[in-house]
Amino acid sequence: MLIDADEAERAAALAIATSRSLETMRVADVASDGTGARLRQLSDEVNRIAATLARLSSAPVGSPIRPSGGNDAADIPSVAPETVRSIIGARRLRDRFFSEELFADPAWDMLLNLLQAEVSHLRVPVSSLCIAAAVPATTALRWLKSLVDQGLFVRRADPHDGRRVFVELAPDTSRALHRYFAEVERTQII
Repeated sequence: MLIDADEAERAAALAIATSRSLETMRVADVASDGTGARLRQLSDEVNRIAATLARLSSAPVGSPIRPSGGNDAADIPSVAPETVRSIIGARRLRDRFFSEELFADPAWDMLLNLLQAEVSHLRVPVSSLCIAAAVPATTALRWLKSLVDQGLFVRRADPHDGRRVFVELAPDTSRALHRYFAEVERTQII
């Protein structure tokens, strides 16, 4: 469910919905005619297009996010956008092998999406974050409220469009994620 969505957000939601309907077709076709691999490719392509549309629609031109501040910004390790994208891709890949319900907790997906947006200098509207969470919109909105209440996320009104709200990582959350990725890279897990 999208509220006050622009064309790109509606297209991204439609692409995701279509990919889920292809998912059910894949189950029926795999045994009968061997087109499962092609359907998986199409599903992956639709997911990639939806992610691209969400990324493109997440920021008006010339409106980069504020870098998360802090007293000691110099000791915050940098994270490459490609690194975060590869982790997000790996998390989506598991949906090909396991039921989506097995991984229904969207908090980590939301954190990763907001970190990717931050390091790419993009803003993320609430609707795009709900899509990135890969759960029903009502579930994503409940989690978003909880994470804002806990101080992990910050909601900011769009200064150019009073109907839209952006979500970003709180400064402490951003620093923690940057340090987490630096530690993970040291241990060669990524």
